Amino acid sequence: MPSTPRPLRKLGFLTIGLFDEADPRRGHESTLEIIELGERLGFDSAWLRHRHLQYGISSPVAVMAAASQRTRRIELGTAVIPLGWENPLRLAEDLATVDILSGGRINPGVSVGPPMHFDEIKGALYPDTADAEDFSYERVRRLLDLVRGKPASDFSGVQGFEVFSDRVQPHSPGLGRRLWYGGGSLRSARWAAEHGMNFLTSSVVKAEAPEGPYDFAEIQLSHIRAFRAAHPDGEEARVSQGLVVIPTDSASPEQRARYAEYAAKRTPRTASPQGPARMMFAPDIVGTSQEIAERLQAHAAFREVDEVAFALPFTFEHEDYVQILTDMATKLGPALGWRPAA
Repeated sequence: MPSTPRPLRKLGFLTIGLFDEADPRRGHESTLEIIELGERLGFDSAWLRHRHLQYGISSPVAVMAAASQRTRRIELGTAVIPLGWENPLRLAEDLATVDILSGGRINPGVSVGPPMHFDEIKGALYPDTADAEDFSYERVRRLLDLVRGKPASDFSGVQGFEVFSDRVQPHSPGLGRRLWYGGGSLRSARWAAEHGMNFLTSSVVKAEAPEGPYDFAEIQLSHIRAFRAAHPDGEEARVSQGLVVIPTDSASPEQRARYAEYAAKRTPRTASPQGPARMMFAPDIVGTSQEIAERLQAHAAFREVDEVAFALPFTFEHEDYVQILTDMATKLGPALGWRPAA
């Protein structure tokens, strides 16, 4: 197979961490076991999707803390934390603490905008300040400044027996360069670049041109190129792509049929922009690792990246994820030129 212009350097995966409301521990334990498996298989990173008031990971920072104590090498990320739910100062403290505990392996990905179903939850989330909250990029800038060590207080020094710092503690020096923005628009790509962030691009982008074209790969490619053009690191600026890929090399016939049905149900939404926001969805890619590799090699945006965080499907069973991750690491990754981490 011909090599890509950017051979795959880092292989990661993304999980939503579903659980049964009646037995939430089992689902969280499954997520931690999957991350441990990822490390054994040589994956470079494991990413957690964030879900509030759903049966998925509501506290990825806490899950990363647990995973950091059960692994030693694999990087741990979030894709993404919606900052509309967060206080940037408190989040900066939590992220720095987990980064210290992990030995500098945390890759926090964030996004902005009002929380989903905001009118229904604002009374619980911001009972006194809902109308005054700023859900713009300014919320990200505040987090960046705090993580990177800018003052959070006008006071530092000794008061009585206590010593106070004017910046977030603990301070993790490398964390500021490992912050990612999850974006699906040209504006987000440029903003992230101008503020020295890394860029997470997923299986969802915004079709901003009313007249088209409506080619997902070409739209995503334009975002990647706009990001690198505006970033201080230029062509070396980090971009990670997060498509849904499902290798079937070692899958059973029943699994193959179920995977194909899952992808088929989601395919109609990929034909044209969806909703008022005009979102475009990438088709899920199901097949042998060789078939998937050939499709990725032809994907205009994939050819521009050397890092991926392939998204695991939402509703599969633990043993399905074991099979998919094993095939990714032993078949698909090598077909894309990747080598497992030692």
